[in-house]
Amino acid sequence: MFQRREGERSNRACRFAYLQLANDGAPMTWLDVSAPITGGMVHWPGDPPVRIDLSSSIEGGDPANVSHLDMSAHTGTHLDAPRHFFEDGAGIESMPLEVGIGPARVIEAAESDGMVSAEALRHAEVGEGERILLRTRNSDRDWAHEQFDHDFVGLSLDAAEHLAGCGPAVVGVDYISVTSPEPEQATAVHRALLGAGIWVIEGLYLGQVTAGDYELICLPLRLVGRDGAPARAVLRPLTG
Repeated sequence: MFQRREGERSNRACRFAYLQLANDGAPMTWLDVSAPITGGMVHWPGDPPVRIDLSSSIEGGDPANVSHLDMSAHTGTHLDAPRHFFEDGAGIESMPLEVGIGPARVIEAAESDGMVSAEALRHAEVGEGERILLRTRNSDRDWAHEQFDHDFVGLSLDAAEHLAGCGPAVVGVDYISVTSPEPEQATAVHRALLGAGIWVIEGLYLGQVTAGDYELICLPLRLVGRDGAPARAVLRPLTG
């Protein structure tokens, strides 16, 4: 009992210290980099259209409004789990929380013929365990509310293999897939990243973000045994 109470006191003290630091410092400015989820929004070819309906409504005489969602787990801003491309891969619920919380680096990724190549990433000197978010021309428009763009900027296979060799914890991209919809390309790139233990965030909204260092929070829904899940992602610029 004594040990439990001491632990509770320690936890309360840690929470107080964190709040005190937050209040004593500059105002906390978080940027929401999640794509807004709306009915009829862009979705991956072959996936079900995104539908959001009311299964009960106050207007219709029900005591409460209750929404019904019908969409892929890979809708809007979401994370891919190894199970997405590996039959026996880990499900999304197994992602360690610390993977999605901590320092992150946004990189302006140059493209060549619609793809980000390994050469374009080498100058960034990606390190082991980093959280890397790639900003491309995808972020210059409101893609979530447009038709699917077959010419979106994604990673080439050599870029994926380069990142796999660098060993970041997370790679995030600013469209609903990390690479081209061409099946062989999509399979090879996803397997290169996921097979190297890299968690992949897709569908980031980086229009208001510039290259630099940030604090990231991005956590998926806890869908047990599933290949991916929608997520809410926020960034806060790091200073000093």
